Amino acid sequence: MNTTTVIDYIVDWLKDYSVTSKTKGFVVGVSGGIDSAVTSALAARTGLPTLLVEMPIHQSENQVSRARKHINELSSLYSNVSSVEVELTSVFDNFVSETHIEGVDKQMALVNTRARLRMTALYYYATVYGSLVVGTGNKVEDFGVGFFTKYGDGGVDLSPIADLYKSEVYALAREMNVNDEILDAPPTDGLWGDDRTDEDQLGASYDELEWAMEQQKAKKTVADFSGRQAEVFTIYTRLNKANTHKMIPIPVCTIPSELKAI
Repeated sequence: MNTTTVIDYIVDWLKDYSVTSKTKGFVVGVSGGIDSAVTSALAARTGLPTLLVEMPIHQSENQVSRARKHINELSSLYSNVSSVEVELTSVFDNFVSETHIEGVDKQMALVNTRARLRMTALYYYATVYGSLVVGTGNKVEDFGVGFFTKYGDGGVDLSPIADLYKSEVYALAREMNVNDEILDAPPTDGLWGDDRTDEDQLGASYDELEWAMEQQKAKKTVADFSGRQAEVFTIYTRLNKANTHKMIPIPVCTIPSELKAI
């Protein structure tokens, strides 16, 4: 992959989309992870107003410090970049208190709630400033295993890196001099209030999932593999099937014309 050319292509695509849609720039949620670092750096290069939003909710300090460092670096390099930190912990805690339910497992619902609170904050700023919310999902997350929250981090206006595998996102990050702390940090969605990684949740690394995604495209089945490859392919296909509802348009009940006829 020609990283320089790809970077320029995405930057031009972002700029053209904003101009065509008559919006005034971009809003990007920055988490301290590689995907949001690359996405925010791409948006910054457009020269259009770019607001970076950091939104901790019971966040690990290392995640917060990585996000702040990246934001400060971009702000020093690009005059069009501004930032705001929105501490959402108390909002989340109040939500938990007001919606308390006894005797059921609420953990996944609360994880998704974190993502949806952040989406709400991003769209608040986007509406105020007439800007676009930029998605930070990569190809495996958005179109492979559906590793995102519907109407949370999946609720965006446009997705500049969703056609890039995680390995390709890292290549762009190195080309754009994203700092080593982010490059070396294990990928995590930061939604659990601890340091569990994406691999802990998914059961496979991004390199493995990229491989599995390519095998599925080649019409392979689990019978074609053995050992760890068979295990990874099974993980990928299970997640792909379970999360298909996130990756397809919302089902619409189309009423037959004869039933609507007066």
